[in-house]
Amino acid sequence: MLIASIGLAVYVVWKKDAWIVPKKQRIWVLLTGAVVALHWITFYYSIHLSTASLGILCLATTTFHVVWLEPLLLKLPFNRTKLVFSIIVVIGVAFIARDYRGDVLTALFVGLISALLAAIFSVSNAKLSQSVTPPVLSLLELMTGFVGISTVLIFQGVSWSEFSIDWYAFMWLLFLGLVCTSFAFMAAIYLVQKLGAYTVSLTINLEPIYTMLLAAAVLKEHELLSNEFYIGAALIIVVLLINGWLNRGSKAISA
Repeated sequence: MLIASIGLAVYVVWKKDAWIVPKKQRIWVLLTGAVVALHWITFYYSIHLSTASLGILCLATTTFHVVWLEPLLLKLPFNRTKLVFSIIVVIGVAFIARDYRGDVLTALFVGLISALLAAIFSVSNAKLSQSVTPPVLSLLELMTGFVGISTVLIFQGVSWSEFSIDWYAFMWLLFLGLVCTSFAFMAAIYLVQKLGAYTVSLTINLEPIYTMLLAAAVLKEHELLSNEFYIGAALIIVVLLINGWLNRGSKAISA
């Protein structure tokens, strides 16, 4: 998050974006940054307890929370179709995890909390991006998240010696921080601003496809995945495709 914050700070200065944040929004920006920190802590802990594949699939339930958060925070009308799609996604995750026991059930619980936190900051960003530019909003939230996670590490008594890494690992951290965090985070806020929190969170459900392929190739996690896992994942992907098709149809009509 520190690397991502530095990268975004350079970008904001280069683009000469205004650092104006309305007084009423400042506390919400800081709280959203704290939510981002909690989201990542719970997300990585879920992966630590199980697999990267299960951790990312838990995020698929984010859309379920967005359905009720959007009317509450953004005053948007309640959409029953979105609710049905979200419930199907939750069923898909439950189907995947039905045979899991022990630490994996704990990982599932932590992963679902992470998904709720992801929904909160996604909907919050949809509202905040109306008055704060996405690059500045991303920078402030990531800086807050960095301070929050650092505070957790300090209270846990984590030694700085545990952060000893070689140049190869550092180059990967630069890639993860600049491309996969700062750019992706800022791009997500731009998309939320244009498409809405629900569509963006549902589209992010494509991550299970990428994650399963990468986890199978790099981490050899395909040996840990059952047929139920792939059936549940396929259910989530079908919901995503149907939602995309329905949205495309509505745009064609309005055009």
